[in-house]
Amino acid sequence: MPKVLILSDSHGLTAEITKIKERHQLKHMIHCGDSELEMDAAELDNFYKVGGNCDLDPKYPSEQVFTLEGVRFFIVHGHLHQVKTGLLPLSYRAKEEKADVVCFGHTHIAGVENVENQLFINPGSISMPRSRREKTYAILEWEEGNKTSVTFYTTDGEEVAELSYHADL
Repeated sequence: MPKVLILSDSHGLTAEITKIKERHQLKHMIHCGDSELEMDAAELDNFYKVGGNCDLDPKYPSEQVFTLEGVRFFIVHGHLHQVKTGLLPLSYRAKEEKADVVCFGHTHIAGVENVENQLFINPGSISMPRSRREKTYAILEWEEGNKTSVTFYTTDGEEVAELSYHADL
């Protein structure tokens, strides 16, 4: 069963990123921007990553599209798609890319939503959460037959059960 670690809005944190990576030891990892680290920072090794509005390194792409084990991902920070006011602009762009899963940050609000067979995942923030007190990240898992789950965790590794999502993709 493939798994992907999804982080966003770490805003300069390094030890926390390293701890989360070591805790889960997953092959596939995504950072949805506002790391405030250099693109080549060791903490972000092996991450698919994009730049956010607080990332100054011009080497960051504004979006990434890739396929993992048959699932097409579209990754952005979200500030260029007005995600604080809704998902419609991001949804249009994700449809252009024929994405199955859309990962974004910027709002610092953890959540997952299935919109017209596209799974939108915001892992929240591991530094400055909004609308919840927990500093969160997410792990996406899927299996053949399109059974999908997104589990949210605190930076201490505790599951945030009420945010979890299980469905067919």
